Amino acid sequence: MTTKLYVGNLAFQTTGQDLQQLFAQAGTVESASIVEDRDTGRSRGFAFVEMSTSEEANSAIAQFNGKELAGRMLKVNEAKPRENRAGGGRGFGGNRGGFGGNRDRDSNRRPEPRW
Repeated sequence: MTTKLYVGNLAFQTTGQDLQQLFAQAGTVESASIVEDRDTGRSRGFAFVEMSTSEEANSAIAQFNGKELAGRMLKVNEAKPRENRAGGGRGFGGNRGGFGGNRDRDSNRRPEPRW
């Protein structure tokens, strides 16, 4: 079973291939993907690397957490499961108030006009 690692504090010019080569020193790399900004396509400074076993993942954490790559100290740890983000992260909907409200509670009210 593969283990996914979070790799943070990356230099913006670091590529997935750079990470693949580096982490291959600790074992079999299933995938290495740099997270990019949706609008600009530029690196966001972190990535996810999947190692084929948890032993290899632990070895990678031990070898590379705090190691310097391209002038930056890497932060490497086991990736946490992604949180479910309601409302798309733009501040609308979800349980944070704002626009939308509680549809069940407001169902017998007339909607406010929008202008």
